[in-house]
Amino acid sequence: MLYLGIDQHARQITISLRDENGDVLMARQVSTRPEKVNEFFQRLTRERLQSGESFMAILEVCGFNDWLIRMLQDYRCHKVILIQPHDRSNRKTDRRDAAALSELLWVNRSRLAEGKPVRGLRQVNITSTTDQENRRLTTLRRDAGRVRTGIINTIRHVLRRHNLQWEMPTKTFPTKPAIAWLKELVLPEIDRLEMDHLLSDLERIQQRIADLEQHIAARCVSSDDAVLLSTIPGVGAFIATSLACRIGRVQRFPRAHSLANYWGLTPGCRNSGEHNQRLGSITKAGSTMARWLLAQMTYNVLRKDPRLRE
Repeated sequence: MLYLGIDQHARQITISLRDENGDVLMARQVSTRPEKVNEFFQRLTRERLQSGESFMAILEVCGFNDWLIRMLQDYRCHKVILIQPHDRSNRKTDRRDAAALSELLWVNRSRLAEGKPVRGLRQVNITSTTDQENRRLTTLRRDAGRVRTGIINTIRHVLRRHNLQWEMPTKTFPTKPAIAWLKELVLPEIDRLEMDHLLSDLERIQQRIADLEQHIAARCVSSDDAVLLSTIPGVGAFIATSLACRIGRVQRFPRAHSLANYWGLTPGCRNSGEHNQRLGSITKAGSTMARWLLAQMTYNVLRKDPRLRE
């Protein structure tokens, strides 16, 4: 078994390859151009790996690991370890980072190969393709909702600028009568131009949200976990799908409170010596979107379930 540490960037990867004795066999930089990186892994499997031999790889999580993880699995990689990056050191270079990763992998090779936790090392679960797609889809829906809220707030600000908010035909916005009224509202030239652009943007973002919600509803039906979550009062397809894809395989959590710890909902502590109950605020170490969704779900439940509200 060989042990490969990879420091990944957009234009290049820096690798450090070690053998069973922990000695560095190769340390170099490889361009991420498809022909270059494929050539490197072909030479690695052809020249370094003996018949039936494989290698383990470790790399830090970033926003574009997907293609590299798929490529590693295509080139006889026994296991890919994805970890959270450590605090930045004072002497940082790509070669140092790759060497540190390969040494970390070699030192803890037995536990990592068996899937056991390593203290001080935060491993990232490599989700399935379906969960990755659902995460991107629900993130797009969240971002679209935030854009719509920004447009609505800007429209309200334009009305307050001229103290016209009292003349809106409906209390809530956006509604069809309110939008029709805004299209005919007499405003100064520049404000009228701004309002037309805002209404056009609002129409487009609402259409985008409708399309996204249609896709989310279809994916929610195909997921048993999402269907189960949607039985909670106040939980729709968006929240159910979002939480289900961010949990993944629930079997990987040994205890019930492990999920709360995974999402950063448990209080931090600084217990030392005689101070053994020094608890702080929640750690916020997990998914920020999951915590936001749970808060939204709580508001919905309190509105729709009288027993829980009491």
